Amino acid sequence: MRWFIAVLAVVSAAPAWSADPLKTDPDKYKLVEENARVRVLRFHDKPGDKSTQHTHPEFVLYALSPFKRRLIFPDGKTMEREFKEGEVVLMPAQTHVGENIGTTDTEVLLVELKEPARK
Repeated sequence: MRWFIAVLAVVSAAPAWSADPLKTDPDKYKLVEENARVRVLRFHDKPGDKSTQHTHPEFVLYALSPFKRRLIFPDGKTMEREFKEGEVVLMPAQTHVGENIGTTDTEVLLVELKEPARK
């Protein structure tokens, strides 16, 4: 029984990958590369598309095209963002639903960081 509690504690302390975008939206997210420190995803959707709720650890977003999106967070708050082609942004860990509210396809690379930021 002790080993079960120890395993449960380790699993509970692990990053929240239960809402992995590769599983929630495999039609939109593709794995490009992965190692022990980062996971690189390519994301693509069309105007009007909406993702399923999913989670990202802290990540770097690189916009391959200009686009406009609405993010809907679990607490109901929303945020609208517009990106220019070539823009690079460091994003905090988050859980959200994404919606393409623009007139162009969204095309981005996401570099998810597996290690927490050093303080």
